[in-house]
Amino acid sequence: MGLTPNHVLKDFAMVSIRDSIFIIGGRECEKVTKVSPSDHETPGTNISTSEKDVVIRSSVLRYDTSTGLWSQCRPLNKPRYDFACTVLEGKIYVAGGLSELSVALGTSCAEVYDLSENKWTVLPNMSTLRYKCVGVTWQGKVYVVGGFVNKLDMDGKFNHVVRCSVETYDPRTQKWDLVAGMWKLDVPPNQIVQVEGTLFSSGDCLNAWKGHIDSYDGKLKIWNIVDGSQMHINPSFDHGLMSIQRMYMTMAPIGTHLYFLAGYRIAEEASRNVSMACVFDTSIKGGAWSKLEPIEEDVEKELCSHCCVVELS
Repeated sequence: MGLTPNHVLKDFAMVSIRDSIFIIGGRECEKVTKVSPSDHETPGTNISTSEKDVVIRSSVLRYDTSTGLWSQCRPLNKPRYDFACTVLEGKIYVAGGLSELSVALGTSCAEVYDLSENKWTVLPNMSTLRYKCVGVTWQGKVYVVGGFVNKLDMDGKFNHVVRCSVETYDPRTQKWDLVAGMWKLDVPPNQIVQVEGTLFSSGDCLNAWKGHIDSYDGKLKIWNIVDGSQMHINPSFDHGLMSIQRMYMTMAPIGTHLYFLAGYRIAEEASRNVSMACVFDTSIKGGAWSKLEPIEEDVEKELCSHCCVVELS
């Protein structure tokens, strides 16, 4: 819904409130097929598909799982992609991101969506401009973790600050605080989720799966490898001598479990995809993995690295 034909949506946010899923912002890209001049007489050879940025979206789409219907919500006050997004007390918070296609410089703008009023309200700006950051709700606050960050100095010039910094927003005080060193890597995180008061991460934006799960110790302010979480996540099916390429991996918490959903493509068959899921139980001492059988799909589709959990009443 809301996309021009032959276009795809990238770098958007996807969250849920009750039985509804929300698709927020992102950049709309046009699929462009390239054929070299020497191939005009030989159809089907050396044809490649690329994507061209068209527009940064401010749109908000809502999918009602109980009715199966899509609808348009009030758009963002500021279009953005590669931004932080999380839900706190039934409201959607967004912060940071990129708002211009020609400038790789983040924004400090933040806003909150009230579903009951179908309204976005502008929040105070963060103290930093950041994009490729991750949003998570923890201890009653909104955390905007990592990303590529800049900060204005007293002369109005940009000073680069440590990428591992975090901005936290407290709805009670309506203020942002800058926390240094919470994310220890120089590379922005891929995802951070909260399970029963503990934060978990499994990779960064360059490598969505590092081979294990990390948990955050809020007292010592360090990330530790979770016992028993080391695993080689790969589809266990007979693919002969064909090579497989992971296209995405996303993590979602359900109860005490972490679900890892992955999509793979058979390198020799561009239209052949494999989907699989692995589950890690955080409640068991030393952890426990289980793996669902992979599903092969022969239908060509656009693989997506977004997911969210819907709690049905």
